Amino acid sequence: MSKAFWDERYAGDELVYGEAPNAFVASMRDRLPTRGQALDIAAGEGRNALFLASLGLDVLAVDQSEVGMRKAQRRARERGLTLRTRAVDLADFDAEPGSFDAITSTFVHLPAPLRAAVHRGVVSWLRPGGVFVLEAYAPDQIGRGTGGPSDPALLAPLETILSELDGMTVEHSAALVRDVSEGTSHTGEASVVQVLARKP
Repeated sequence: MSKAFWDERYAGDELVYGEAPNAFVASMRDRLPTRGQALDIAAGEGRNALFLASLGLDVLAVDQSEVGMRKAQRRARERGLTLRTRAVDLADFDAEPGSFDAITSTFVHLPAPLRAAVHRGVVSWLRPGGVFVLEAYAPDQIGRGTGGPSDPALLAPLETILSELDGMTVEHSAALVRDVSEGTSHTGEASVVQVLARKP
């Protein structure tokens, strides 16, 4: 989906995916660092980036929507948090190897070649000991009507995602159905994949 699509989606005053962080990311709090550098991929309106900042991390939020990034900055100021933002398409984003201690990716659905490239980037961008947390819709989410893309080509099974994280130590992986209640766009029982992986 285009930058214009996301700019329009985030243009209102409401928070499309709610104020709270993704429940899986929040549940991994004890495995996340509380200092160092963090990256939130496709950060939207900043809910997960702000959660990471609240832990004490120096966070860079990236998203192709300038509107979403401005909203994230405004919310950070309102909460007394510091947040760096960058409006950029993931196809054009890169970082120095070993730049981050934590990276989060929630409900980021990309064409397969780009998804694989981003995941290779994640492996490179993390420092040794750095952690990657991902939750995304699974292929059988199609037809549920509770969120996510309608194009099955944008959804990957757990095994594919794990293969794209070659070199990482997987501490948690699951494919499951759970209730996802995040704002107005993720509402109800959903089929998801979850990964927590650490760079050796």
